[in-house]
Amino acid sequence: MKRSRSVVTVLSLFSVLVASSSRTAAQRTTTLTVFAAASLTEPFSRLGKSFEAAHPGTTVRFNFSGSQQLFLQIQQGAKADVLASADARWMQTAKDSGLVEGEPVLFARNELVVIVPVANPAVIKRLQDLSRSGVKLVIAADAVPVGHYTREMLARLSSQPEFGSNYAQQVLANIASYEENVKGVIAKVQLGEADAGVVYRSDAKGPGASQVSVLTIPDAANVIASYPIAVLRGAPSPELAKAFVELVRSAPGQESLENSGFRAVGPGVQPSP
Repeated sequence: MKRSRSVVTVLSLFSVLVASSSRTAAQRTTTLTVFAAASLTEPFSRLGKSFEAAHPGTTVRFNFSGSQQLFLQIQQGAKADVLASADARWMQTAKDSGLVEGEPVLFARNELVVIVPVANPAVIKRLQDLSRSGVKLVIAADAVPVGHYTREMLARLSSQPEFGSNYAQQVLANIASYEENVKGVIAKVQLGEADAGVVYRSDAKGPGASQVSVLTIPDAANVIASYPIAVLRGAPSPELAKAFVELVRSAPGQESLENSGFRAVGPGVQPSP
């Protein structure tokens, strides 16, 4: 009789331990860490929620910053699963440094626009006005993709007769500050700390869009930004990383990007260095 009670007690304890272990396992979560360009904040935040819903127990953690800052963080040992850059230059640098697993793939494109505060105190009505003395212009630093594209765009405009060969030089003389990412440019224009700024079209459609007006840039002078994405070497969650890349390049992922002002791309497109 005593032996039977002992067996029952042992089995009961075993059942409690199994149930407790099952609950603990169910409560465990896996974190997927995505390093992404600042301009991707809105669409990637939405895609992160969709990914979590499709992968119970997974938490997507984003680090949004300038592409150059993301590369430096990863190079210095920051752990991440996915890198999404705003240009092929920094992705190629990451690949050449042995930080990327496999081949990066293109997932979106973007283009430049000029934004001014709705109040427009400097009365900037056309691109030529950016070269006028006294205008306070904010752009991103050259290491930042959007800053690099801005300089290329100004150089192209300088080759057009209606702007003149000194246009880029005159505009750059009006720079009030160089920002570390595109969100810094937007913030200064929205706050009225700058008369104008150069950002991506997607940013002009983002939060605070009602606070700015947009000047378009002629196609011949505009620069199309290419956005590559890749799984990182040594990713803590490589399979989830691949699944996230697939989501970004899927039809729902591309729709989310288009809704934020990006240009969608077809599958299998490789970024150009």
